[in-house]
Amino acid sequence: MKKLLAVTFLASTALTGAHAADLGRPVYKAPIAVAAPYMMWNGFYIGANAGYGWSDQDVRTTGQSLANIANVNGGARPGTVGMNPNGFTGGVQMGYNMQAGNWVYGIEADIAYTDFHETRTITTTGLAPGLAPNLQNTFRQELEYLGTVRGRLGYSWGATLLYVTGGFAYGGVNNSASFTGANGAVVQFDGGRDRIRTGYTVGGGVEQALAANWSVKLEYLYYDLGRENVNVALVPGSGGAATGYNSRFDNSGHIVRAGINWRFGGAPIVASY
Repeated sequence: MKKLLAVTFLASTALTGAHAADLGRPVYKAPIAVAAPYMMWNGFYIGANAGYGWSDQDVRTTGQSLANIANVNGGARPGTVGMNPNGFTGGVQMGYNMQAGNWVYGIEADIAYTDFHETRTITTTGLAPGLAPNLQNTFRQELEYLGTVRGRLGYSWGATLLYVTGGFAYGGVNNSASFTGANGAVVQFDGGRDRIRTGYTVGGGVEQALAANWSVKLEYLYYDLGRENVNVALVPGSGGAATGYNSRFDNSGHIVRAGINWRFGGAPIVASY
């Protein structure tokens, strides 16, 4: 009987110890996978944008005849004038995206009002100071609007798209110059050109999806519409000498703008594992 009790006690102790060991062993579970957002950028979109533009360039003037050349070389007419047209820009855009994996490519066209303008007047003195004091030399440069047609290539991380862009640019450009006689009394030389110029643009930006159809973007563009030569011709009967001057304007600048897009039939932001 004693042997039976001893065996029973030992068996019970062993079972209890094994159960306790099982209770003390930690149980590990695999973490729950969290889905990363994945944005489908395919399709047509329209939107609007607004921002700020500026440039930093020179207007260079040369004489057309010996007397005019002498005036520029002697400082009676300014040979180089710095210009910085700048201001607000706002417009609309439309485009189409295609997506292959994380890569997004497409085309975008936009047109914007650009209030980029500057007028500078430089006062000089003629080569014969007593006869020609206070000559007024006025230069004006304006970009009235800017349009582009650009390709876009980007890489998306979920709902964020980083892209580069470039293509064709055109704009309404107005460049003019006028030079007066002594004390600014009479305009002796005058000229200007107001026309559509073409060129190129390059830049890049980042776009962030907010919902299935809406996204916002921040974008930088550099544009170059080439150089414009303005004939600042002699005004008949003004008392000016010789034939006139040529003023060369550079038409390039920078734009930083924010925008919002609405995509037609936008796919939802879905899970990506």
